[in-house]
Amino acid sequence: MKSKKAISILILIVMVVILIVYGAINRNKTKQSDGKIRILTSFYPIYIMTLNITNGVNNVEVSNMADKLNGCIHDYTLTTTDLKKFETANIFIENGAGLESFTDKIVNSYKDLKVIYAAQNVTNFIYSDDNESNSHIWLSIENYKNEVQTIASKLSEIDEANSGLYNANANQYIEKLNELQSKFKQLDLSNKKAICLDESLEYLLKENNIDETLIETDHDQASISAELIKETISKMNSEEIKAIFIDKNDSDKLAKALQNETSAKIYVLNSGMNGEKNLNSYIDLMNQNYEILKDLQ
Repeated sequence: MKSKKAISILILIVMVVILIVYGAINRNKTKQSDGKIRILTSFYPIYIMTLNITNGVNNVEVSNMADKLNGCIHDYTLTTTDLKKFETANIFIENGAGLESFTDKIVNSYKDLKVIYAAQNVTNFIYSDDNESNSHIWLSIENYKNEVQTIASKLSEIDEANSGLYNANANQYIEKLNELQSKFKQLDLSNKKAICLDESLEYLLKENNIDETLIETDHDQASISAELIKETISKMNSEEIKAIFIDKNDSDKLAKALQNETSAKIYVLNSGMNGEKNLNSYIDLMNQNYEILKDLQ
């Protein structure tokens, strides 16, 4: 009886292996038969960069992994739909810098998958007191441009036939980003102090010379101690800090608690974690953020 059971298990294992190999062969045939280059991006900011860079390239298809992300990509969990997207992808583009660590195992299992780390040339990271880098870099327009250039350069190396289009699109997009950057440089916020309750907003505030104090909520405001809240209120009152920044996807519970004790104003910014399939969406959301920051002058 045990012998028959062992044989049955062995047959089952062999069948599963055959199915996996057969599926892999079919996936490779699908990749090769239509001649398309299928690019998968990790989440929305990288998706919009890539759409701009690949715009008008006929044999390139771009899809996004975390389509319905609400909150930070740190908290994202891979789905079966994501895994299916990996199966047919030739190129995977992620922010990198430790932001999407949950993809490491799946990426390593696809040996023929080309991986681009958009943040690999960024050097001006913000570090916490415990020397941990903040990898939410795209709300710095300078960093965003850096990532666009990196993606275009790496795609040009992988797909040399379309390198001219990738670089031309990137240059055209960067021209628009330069105009946006010039607009922000007209803001005079160097004497402004603020409390920031979302680390994804830090680069935007720093690039605009706002003296911000990050309260690390770890995306879970319930983890903030009463003592830290008391210290923050004391700091706000003693230094006359009258601005609190949160993201549009954040709860405003902590912000309102601080506001009630300090009479500070709550400013709701857009970190660009999600949105529509629109080539101008980053520029649009940053223009919205500009209008909000302008009110702080």
